[in-house]
Amino acid sequence: MQSALVDISYNQWLVALSFVIASFASYVALNLAKRVRSQDKSIARAWLVGGSVVMGTGIWSMHFIGMSAVSLPFAVGFDYIITALSWVAAVAVSAVALYVAGYSQLTISRLTMGSLAMGAGICTMHYTGMASLDMAPGIQWDWFLIAVSAAIAVTASAVALLIFFMLRDLTGSAERNWQLVAALVMGAAICGMHYTGMAAAGFSANSVCLSADQLSGDSLGLLVTVASSILLSITMFTSTLDARMQGKAEKLTASLKAANSELQQIAFRDALTGLPNRLLFDDRVNSAVERCRRDGTSLAMLFIDLDGFKPVNDSFGHRVGDEVLREIGRRLSLQLRATDTVARVGGDEFVLLREGAADSTAIAQMAQRLIDVISEPMTESGHDVRLSCSVGIALYPSDGPHEELMAHADAAMYSAKRTGGSGYAFFEPHMNAGVRQQIELQRDLRLAIERREFELHYQPKVNAGTSLITGVEALVRWRHPTRGMLSPVLFIPVAERFGLIGALGSWVIDEACRQVAAWSAQGMRMRVAINLSVHQLRQDDLAKRISAAIAQHKIDPVLLTFEITESVAMEDAESTLQMFEDLSRIGVKLSIDDFGTGYSSLSYLRRLRVGELKIDRSFVQDLEFSADARAIVEAVIGLAHVLGLKVVAEGVETAAQRDVLTRLHCDDLQGYLFAKPMTPEMMTKWVEGDDAPGTSWLAKLATTRPSPLT
Repeated sequence: MQSALVDISYNQWLVALSFVIASFASYVALNLAKRVRSQDKSIARAWLVGGSVVMGTGIWSMHFIGMSAVSLPFAVGFDYIITALSWVAAVAVSAVALYVAGYSQLTISRLTMGSLAMGAGICTMHYTGMASLDMAPGIQWDWFLIAVSAAIAVTASAVALLIFFMLRDLTGSAERNWQLVAALVMGAAICGMHYTGMAAAGFSANSVCLSADQLSGDSLGLLVTVASSILLSITMFTSTLDARMQGKAEKLTASLKAANSELQQIAFRDALTGLPNRLLFDDRVNSAVERCRRDGTSLAMLFIDLDGFKPVNDSFGHRVGDEVLREIGRRLSLQLRATDTVARVGGDEFVLLREGAADSTAIAQMAQRLIDVISEPMTESGHDVRLSCSVGIALYPSDGPHEELMAHADAAMYSAKRTGGSGYAFFEPHMNAGVRQQIELQRDLRLAIERREFELHYQPKVNAGTSLITGVEALVRWRHPTRGMLSPVLFIPVAERFGLIGALGSWVIDEACRQVAAWSAQGMRMRVAINLSVHQLRQDDLAKRISAAIAQHKIDPVLLTFEITESVAMEDAESTLQMFEDLSRIGVKLSIDDFGTGYSSLSYLRRLRVGELKIDRSFVQDLEFSADARAIVEAVIGLAHVLGLKVVAEGVETAAQRDVLTRLHCDDLQGYLFAKPMTPEMMTKWVEGDDAPGTSWLAKLATTRPSPLT
């Protein structure tokens, strides 16, 4: 016969405390679930292990406090080992919860298996904790209430997992508010399961707790409460701090991605039109060719050059010219299919790639459509503009390997332009006469700098009145391994067309600086003039590159003069003005080359920080016989001197030309009359030898009057 059971009462304050601890543990658990999911694998594993210990300890503390809230007529205590096993069960339950919460999706199977595992773990923890009370006679159980508590445990676990996944997409105050509500609901569910389980336990009136001398006392309950609260608080603080740091890291990552995207736009897009540039276009051509080879299809490349753009740019100004180019780019883009690409590859040159090209008739119709679209009138900044274009067409694979496709389309475009423009032409083998040479040259050019095949030759400049050497001009030559010495007239246009002029120009600047340093070490302070191409002038980092070369070779920047042709300088006068200011700050000298052949604006000329004008050789050649040429040269010299500029005449080949220029008070002369371009070694011997004009360079540098070389 069973003995009477005692009535169980509860300490209401401890019950309330157990609810607070359960809710707090639930709130921390929700934070830990986000940390496990949002981190990389190694950090997520650390959060899983540490979070399981902390979360399990919090839940276990709630059950420990809940059991301590029971008021019995006899002293109770808890067995050390069994109590520890209940803590292990709580940690295991937490590990399961955090592991399932770390999945990207919560499927029905994961929800079912997870909630059953968690419910079983919670029941194990609770009833193992109850078993730590070593009672004699033993506890009498109400199996119906046990089943109810198990159902509550499984249901609470399922609700917890659902809440984990419902809250993961919330942010800001909504996330915090719903997380608090969810924590209170979960705390109530945990307490409901616990106290239902407690209600299932019956204690006889004559029971004795054999473990009363082990874990017992009010101070133990207080210690567990404080310790678990501190542990949960530290974890909550760490989780919040980690979330903020991760948020900052994500912002930095987003900023970095945006910066990389912007850099890609700069690197692969034409700054003016936003179209792909040559680099991106070449990459797409390579990809398209691979698809053609794989699928046995073909492609067409259409090279488009505007007819009559230069007069528009010269007449209406650079700003209107830019607007026209942007409008042309927009019109061409509207003619594209999803698989087509159009790029701007030059000043007024565009190229279109069309994959899966049909027969030549369809391609011809497309070319004519492009001509018609571009020929439509446009109004830019109040100016009515009407242009046409010439289109060259090359097909792959019928017109040769894809490396030659651009050059073949270019050759076909020039053929169309020679017939009067506003038309198209397909590539034909007879157009290949100069193309193959260009292709071979551009291939060799890519290796020429590495192989040290380029050389700088130097042509002297002399003072017209004293015949003293005032400096030299650096002129690049290519000692080709099979074709011998090549003039820049042959390879500079190829370098510009195939995007190699930047590397070549950088080499020229560096080599010239090295030679200036070498001459200075010999005691010869020689000024060197270097030509800049339009492509170099448009490089934003040109001034930095020049400054770096000067610093590397430790030379006086005043010994460098950079020459820019008049037409290039005036093509974008505002940009040129900014670049000239940047170069002037370095301390180098600046010169306008081929003066008189372009369309200079005197207002810009006055603002440009140049110290020198070079008269084009075409005027010098006619000085002996043409009164008009003499009048133009005299006017240029007079204008330059009024502006405080020095004047250099290039292409002086006869004594009569020299005499006329001297009478017109030209400052410096340069040409074959004095010397052809020569190697640095020959230049040194020439300066030292008797064949130089005037006395030896030692005498020139030793003169008591200021030397022209200083």
